[in-house]
Amino acid sequence: MYEGDGDAGPRRGAGPPGDGRRRGGGSPGAGGRRGGGALSGESGPYGEGGSRGEDSRAEGSHGGRGRRRQRGFGESGGDPQDGGSVSSSRAEKAESPADPAERARGICLRLLTGTPRTRKQLADALRKREIPDEVAEAVLSRFEDVGLINDSAFADAWVESRHHGRGLARRALVQELRTKGVDATLIDEAVGQLDSEQEETTARELVARKLRATRGLDRDKRLRRLAGMLARKGYPQGMALRVVRQALEEEGEDTEFLADEEF
Repeated sequence: MYEGDGDAGPRRGAGPPGDGRRRGGGSPGAGGRRGGGALSGESGPYGEGGSRGEDSRAEGSHGGRGRRRQRGFGESGGDPQDGGSVSSSRAEKAESPADPAERARGICLRLLTGTPRTRKQLADALRKREIPDEVAEAVLSRFEDVGLINDSAFADAWVESRHHGRGLARRALVQELRTKGVDATLIDEAVGQLDSEQEETTARELVARKLRATRGLDRDKRLRRLAGMLARKGYPQGMALRVVRQALEEEGEDTEFLADEEF
């Protein structure tokens, strides 16, 4: 939105006549996409120092109107058919090589530029683009050999990001990784990073964060709302009820006669 449209005088913050610069403008081309850039050489999408993508710890904490939520680790955007962006789809149409192997490599590189993907996600994208199965298998195997596809690293980073960022428990994480086609053995290894003690610590933090918003409600409703929130994030019912009851007791609520319920 522009301020001061019309002939009422110079716009607020405008420079001297003839300056021609917009308020807050930077140098042309300086606004590159966050985390963008083409993959080159044989370096994979998994850098040192943790997962790529989101720092979900700040979920909901960014102020200001009109800001879009940043995509999280492994979250796709744009083309609903293959998880790619609209711009990557246009780029592919603009330069579509006749060699199916070359096409397959181009599709995979574009998808991996935005965020890491599992082998199954890329295989599904190639199938939808009508790449022959034997060509797709050869290209995906080569990408695995050079580290551009690494389902084990993907699963580890997914668990780290989604547990510490969104507070998801092991059960929810297992389900998410299954939908992305990660092998069951790799899933078990990744969620094995978390134990019951870590899960309970995270559950307590989640309840403490939401507790204030339930003040003023009756005791039973507070219990159901908080335990339901934990259940939706994959926490076992017994742990959810125990954590919520302890939090309510610390606030002076009498929870002795609260019955266990299904959430």
